Amino acid sequence: MAVPVRRIDIHHHFFPAELNKAKSNERVGWYTPAENLPWTPEISLKFMDAACIDVAILSFPAIASGSVGQENRDQARHRNRAMADICRAHPRRFGFFATLPFLDDVEGTTLIFPRRALAEIAYTLDELRADGIGLSASYGDGANATYIGDDRYDPVWAELNTRAAPVFIHGSQNPSSTPYPHPFLGIPITEVPNETFKAAAHLVVTGRKRKYADARIILAHLGGSTPFLAARVAVLSGHMGCPLSPDDIMDDFKSFYYDTALSAHASTLTAMEAFVTPERILFGTDFPAASGEMVGWYTKNLEQFHSEDDEKLHNVMAANALNLFPRFQQPIIN
Repeated sequence: MAVPVRRIDIHHHFFPAELNKAKSNERVGWYTPAENLPWTPEISLKFMDAACIDVAILSFPAIASGSVGQENRDQARHRNRAMADICRAHPRRFGFFATLPFLDDVEGTTLIFPRRALAEIAYTLDELRADGIGLSASYGDGANATYIGDDRYDPVWAELNTRAAPVFIHGSQNPSSTPYPHPFLGIPITEVPNETFKAAAHLVVTGRKRKYADARIILAHLGGSTPFLAARVAVLSGHMGCPLSPDDIMDDFKSFYYDTALSAHASTLTAMEAFVTPERILFGTDFPAASGEMVGWYTKNLEQFHSEDDEKLHNVMAANALNLFPRFQQPIIN
């Protein structure tokens, strides 16, 4: 029997074994649920079946620093091929956002970005049939981090715009000066959402969100602090020299898509309804970084918020995403 797509999870991570999440999480103050490690597609499929999720769009975690060079390029290619293999094995259950080599790639003293990134975009979208591209909010360490609205990344945005590609932006795991306030408030809890906001604001005030409007950019975690700080940027950045008007800036912030992963609550969803039009909200979970129980709490909030409007709930859960990823339009056959 054919049944319609119920839920599309556009924020679902791919954790390859070599990432060693149990170890790599120690420095950022977060513990991936033990039952999700070592991660396999079967762990995600079990969760998806229990959570009534028909499709998950895989993305590699936002890692924005490390050793540039051939090893990193090979890692990106290997990870993209691995995600493509999962999608081929389960074509109606998984899609993926391709990951790119570190954007500040060099050979000797020569910056070879964007050539490497453009090559990976072409390979993953044209040959591996990726559903979009995943980017980190910034690239580089600490004070040397460069946000993705920087001039040097313009060729990548031009290419993504030409292709009208879906682009998934996830906050970088950059520590603050603390590096985080408390063991209960690790970097993924407090810093990652703010990094997403900074990336979005950078794209807006540099004019790249407006210039490359055909690239369909999705911000993780309801954009972090974006809905609450956008109006601050609208006026104060003009005082600092931004040529865009406050209304232009607000319009550009409203043109992003926003996923609900680890963010859905009556307070945040009410703010989003006042901030963007309904088709801009997409369902996301952050599994396997989060447990099924954590995801369930946010999903319940989302369902309760739209309990009197089944159509709006369906749009958030699936229909809005189907407009971005139409290959999943075909009903699933049980």
